Amino acid sequence: MKNLKIVNILVALLMLLSCSDDFVYVDSEDQNSETFFNTEEDYQLALVAAYDYLQTMSKFYQFGEIASDNTLCGGESATDSPYIQQIDDMIHTPVGQSDGGLRTMWQWMYEAVNRCNYIMEFQDKTDFPNKTNVIAQTRFLRAYYNFVLVKWWGDVPMLIDERIQFGDQFNIDRTPKAEVYALIEDDLIFAAANLDNSQLGTGRVTKAAAQALLGKAYLYQDKFSEAANVLEDLINNGPHRLLTSVEYPNLFERDWENNIESVFEVQYSDVDGGSFDCFQCLEGNYSVYFNGPRGFVDSAGKFDAGYSFNVPTQEVVDAFEPGDLRYETSILDIEQYIIDNPGSSYEEDAGYEQTGYFNRKYIARLGDLNIGDAALTNPDNYRAIRFADVLLMAAEALNRGGISDTRALTYLNQVRSRALLPNVNFTGNNLTNAIYKERRVELVGEGHRFFDLVRTGRAAQEIDGFVAGKHELFPIPIEEIELSGGRWSQNPGY
Repeated sequence: MKNLKIVNILVALLMLLSCSDDFVYVDSEDQNSETFFNTEEDYQLALVAAYDYLQTMSKFYQFGEIASDNTLCGGESATDSPYIQQIDDMIHTPVGQSDGGLRTMWQWMYEAVNRCNYIMEFQDKTDFPNKTNVIAQTRFLRAYYNFVLVKWWGDVPMLIDERIQFGDQFNIDRTPKAEVYALIEDDLIFAAANLDNSQLGTGRVTKAAAQALLGKAYLYQDKFSEAANVLEDLINNGPHRLLTSVEYPNLFERDWENNIESVFEVQYSDVDGGSFDCFQCLEGNYSVYFNGPRGFVDSAGKFDAGYSFNVPTQEVVDAFEPGDLRYETSILDIEQYIIDNPGSSYEEDAGYEQTGYFNRKYIARLGDLNIGDAALTNPDNYRAIRFADVLLMAAEALNRGGISDTRALTYLNQVRSRALLPNVNFTGNNLTNAIYKERRVELVGEGHRFFDLVRTGRAAQEIDGFVAGKHELFPIPIEEIELSGGRWSQNPGY
């Protein structure tokens, strides 16, 4: 298959799978089963359609960042995209989250899982030499989408190797998250065992990506020994490394996409694949333009304007140590930038909750080749899993699991050294806190902070408005509960 960044074909799946306002609708007569999955090409087309929903991650990582203490929602006003404002303020409810909010995200993930399960449902129909590899990629994608579902909503309705079709919601219960994680683990173990690190086509899943996601799934369940084993195997035997201190400032630039540090990267393009009414049709990374300064004119010719969402707080800015190389790559201090580049300007009073800082990793660059609406066709990739994340996850597993603080320090200090910071020499809880702090500044702007706080029990003390026992999970949209005939209970507190 060609580079997934430029492939936008749902040919096979468009006539078999479709979203609607009523749950996830799939023709229950399965009238195409005899005419599809008869050739390798059919399986490959279905696999491309399963990959396609990775591009919805732009909303998930942006919302995940806004939910944390790293950023404020921002935007034009307090009523601009109210479903995001509510998440920022921790006042979101099961109601009013359609049209781009939580309900849309729920539907996307179920469509994504259904596309994977469609392949798995017919995995034995036709043999061809490359089929194990296709199934391994499919199972990674299913694990990735199920991991999003279980992080955001906990216990979720689930079928294995078959699609949820309209009407099934009356008979399927919410699956306990332990069982969802068990399937995630099985899928990723299979993927890691049957993939290599030289996939055909940029953006394809690799063995390393499967190992990294498996380690993350273990870590989210406090399975520290299992996480340490798989992550250290990736560190010691995999193909990835940190970019050097000299290379690092280029990490989030378009010319450095899919670099040696990027373990798994979601591919975007400037193809005009949809509109605000069809976010799942988008080929571009919508969040990039949304994150930029309003009315920005850059005399240096580097950055483009945007809609001023997802603005970093002073608190996260202050979390960077003096001399930290990552600061200027992560945070755009707009006032300082204007001083450094005379002739630059932005609409200082045009935005809401403006702090003077912007997410430099994911704001639009001039020359991004946007075609049509720049908010819908930004081609900047999302670095979903980076090697720095792998090192810090391994450090955490080794430390919190009581396995080896010595090895944990080695991995932590690799990340710090690359940032031009001195080594630390902590043990025990002090080391745990140092790892937490390092994860925050290393991964700021990438959508991980909220879930790091939740899984380690620190969210209530760090996030304003966070209610323990409630906000660890997001509410299941009321429309989905109604469509289940009330079979699915709501998450606690909602």
